[in-house]
Amino acid sequence: MEGFDAYAGAVSHDEFFKTLAEKSDGGKLRGDYSCADAQYVVQQDMSLYTPEQQALWRRLYERQARLLQGRACDLFIESLAALDASSEIPNFDKTSDALEKATGWRLVAVPGLVPDQTFFEHLASRRFPVTVWLREPHEFDYIVEPDVFHDFFGHVPLLFNPIVADYLQQYGQGGLKALKLGGLKNLARLYWYTIEFGLVESPQGLRVYGAGILSSGGEIEYCLSSKSPRRIGFSTERVMRTLYKIDSYQESYFVIRDFQQLFDETAPDFTPVYERLSKLEDYPANTLLPGEVDLAANLGSN
Repeated sequence: MEGFDAYAGAVSHDEFFKTLAEKSDGGKLRGDYSCADAQYVVQQDMSLYTPEQQALWRRLYERQARLLQGRACDLFIESLAALDASSEIPNFDKTSDALEKATGWRLVAVPGLVPDQTFFEHLASRRFPVTVWLREPHEFDYIVEPDVFHDFFGHVPLLFNPIVADYLQQYGQGGLKALKLGGLKNLARLYWYTIEFGLVESPQGLRVYGAGILSSGGEIEYCLSSKSPRRIGFSTERVMRTLYKIDSYQESYFVIRDFQQLFDETAPDFTPVYERLSKLEDYPANTLLPGEVDLAANLGSN
């Protein structure tokens, strides 16, 4: 697992950096925020990537592409192949041109983590933030903050799917509303257990679509093969009540039947859901409720 949370900080720049001490060592982020605009967007300067970084990208890509077989959902594998990004760090503008034709989305370069409201505003406008910097060689297997490999390799391929693209825009719109309704912690769990760590059924068994797993060297096998975690059928409110781990592999994964289910079940207004959940206890990450079973065993995954 990549050891980072889904969101960070508040709206103002000062408050954003002030709260970073809770998210990282001393509150210092890796990215260069000095040139970021009001929406935390920067320019991706391709000339700044060194030959060593390009070689590291190729190593990361080769490792993950090898691990995808029999583990990632077919839609992801097909979309990744169409991107043809194996040889070098991708140019965001070039990818955006193709992405805009497919689903109306564009990529925006950011220094790293951005505040919640900024993140939601980008998604609501069909813009996906992608970090510009790449991890160091010693972080090949583990990284604290999301880098360009996690963001691009893990997230961008599925943005070419219209259902996933619409789901993410819907999520951004819902996030802006959640900020006003006190539902951010519940909505963050939904993102974590779907877009970052989601599993999907297939005729061959469970497959991965979550970016946090797809960009991880270890969790991509663990989530399907290990007997330790639970793989639980997706239910919006169940997910929104469930705590998650940011410093270890997940103790529970939630499984959708297909991407249409994910879109349909999260389309309704969450206002009454937030009110209802505010009166209920959260579930620990390793909870298995009565009637729930490990779907990996039922579906013959791996």
